[in-house]
Amino acid sequence: MDSDDAFITRLIGFGLTEKEARLYLHLLKYGPKTPSPLAKSLKTYREDVHRTLNSLIEKGMVNPSLDAPTVYAAVELDTALDAAVEQHESELREMEARKKELEELSRQQRFRPSDEVSTFKILKSVKELVSVGITSIASIGEELLYVVPGHMLVISSVFGISAAAKQLLERGGYARGISDISYSFIKPTQELLDIGEDVRHYDQYQGILFAVMDRRICFSVMKPATTMHDDAPVTLDRQISVLWTDDPTYATYLVATFETLWEQAIPAEQRIRELLEQGPANV
Repeated sequence: MDSDDAFITRLIGFGLTEKEARLYLHLLKYGPKTPSPLAKSLKTYREDVHRTLNSLIEKGMVNPSLDAPTVYAAVELDTALDAAVEQHESELREMEARKKELEELSRQQRFRPSDEVSTFKILKSVKELVSVGITSIASIGEELLYVVPGHMLVISSVFGISAAAKQLLERGGYARGISDISYSFIKPTQELLDIGEDVRHYDQYQGILFAVMDRRICFSVMKPATTMHDDAPVTLDRQISVLWTDDPTYATYLVATFETLWEQAIPAEQRIRELLEQGPANV
């Protein structure tokens, strides 16, 4: 891994997408630019550059000029990383508030027997997520739905979650998944297709990440393990924050969210063909 790749990998660890990390690094190295030369240097479209710049502006990592044409400049690295940390902390506070709301909703479900009261817990490492994930998949018999980043496909392949899903399919169940599939994640995506999962690609997805099983068991990411991206090492001791619950009300919400995203996504087979035609240098 060269120095640029290492820098990009660590930027991804602060919550940036690969495209955001590459664009921010380019601005750091070569100074302020307008969208057109950025698109040419990064071998992409101006519309794509505009979307990425707007996202970086929201994250406090890029500043636009006030004159025309608009010139975009990278914010000083220390300041930008502080902004990224603050955003993660804000997201974590928001998820904690959502957790309390869900607990209150659960307590209001008076019509359910006492032995069916929902429970909530926080999974704090990849090891715990893998363990609970495999156990949960083994306990269901019908449906697995998930919306995850590309590096979770690697985790699933390496640590046995995909194998558990394969057993679900062999029991007569089915699995559908959505991810933002880049060139680096073609292999784990193809492995899922090979075992019979139905997978789709959602370009630059930045919404809630989750899995829901049999419309009952829910995993919802509170602090994404974004450091595990592309060439970054995937380790079981990596710290994360994932909300686990068996609350059917929350499950219904996640299923509805999934179906909306599913309609907007494209088949993974189509995405893989596009990536292979473009090659790694142009992705």
